[in-house]
Amino acid sequence: MLLTTTENINGKAYEILGLVKGATIQSKNIGKDFGAGLKSIVGGELRGYTEMMEEARSVATERMVNEAQAMGADAIVCVHFSTSAIMQGAAEVMAYGTAVKFE
Repeated sequence: MLLTTTENINGKAYEILGLVKGATIQSKNIGKDFGAGLKSIVGGELRGYTEMMEEARSVATERMVNEAQAMGADAIVCVHFSTSAIMQGAAEVMAYGTAVKFE
């Protein structure tokens, strides 16, 4: 499955199938959350949260691709990610785009 943030795919004509999306809400365990709190005092990267967000983007992308495949899509154009805090230590990540079928 081809994913692109652009609207056009060079050399390809396609039919628009519709919006596809995938989402997940992820959190860290209390131990890692406590460690991140301590790390924020001295500064630096919060690796536990970085890993959490990378995993969340991966899960959301996989769910979006699965939805597109169920529609018979060959690609997803205009892919975007949206993130929002749900509560302290938990975030929602949504991946969305337009499913297309090559002509």
